[in-house]
Amino acid sequence: MSRISVRGFAVASATAVTTVGAVVGVAAGNEPASVGNTEATAADATIADIPAGAQAQVQTASLTQQADDQSTQANAAALKSAQESARKAAAETAKSKKDAADEAKAEKDAKKREKTLAASRSATRDATDFAVKGSYSVAETQAMARQMMAKDQFQCFSNIVDHESTWNYQATNASSGAYGLVQALPGSKMASAGADWRTNPATQIKWGLNYMNDRYGSPCGAWSFWQANSWY
Repeated sequence: MSRISVRGFAVASATAVTTVGAVVGVAAGNEPASVGNTEATAADATIADIPAGAQAQVQTASLTQQADDQSTQANAAALKSAQESARKAAAETAKSKKDAADEAKAEKDAKKREKTLAASRSATRDATDFAVKGSYSVAETQAMARQMMAKDQFQCFSNIVDHESTWNYQATNASSGAYGLVQALPGSKMASAGADWRTNPATQIKWGLNYMNDRYGSPCGAWSFWQANSWY
């Protein structure tokens, strides 16, 4: 019959081994061994060396130690999992706050731009604010354009008109039929701004400005497109 080692049992629970040693000593009529001696003896003992009644105590002590170790490991794993969950929750909260802040800032900037644009439009003059004449010089036409749009947009508008018609409100493209300062194609499109679109540069400016704002956001947006494509 093989002898099963209990070295692990003895080391796992010194208290249990001490108790067993005391029981064995009393049963034999000897003085109980000291704790140190008992532990040393138990470390080299086998199941066969320990009375049958005490074996259960040793095994119970070992299983209790194993259960304690497993519980400690489980607690450590649970703590790590909780910390990871807390980290993820904190990251998600931070991202949500940042997204909300970015959205609020974008909305604020949009309102600010709209307010600035509205103020600039309210300060400009309409085509009907100018006296109708039989003819207009380039300087007069440019002066009207300056008064009909925001100051920071005039140069972009002027750049396009320079390329399209050199500020000639009666300029006609013989091949395409485009007409006027901004070379509307066909020229009759400008009737939406006024019936006098053929002879009144203010009406042409109004139509061209509306076109640039609607399609490109502003004359400067139209000029950026023109530079890239040589048309708008």
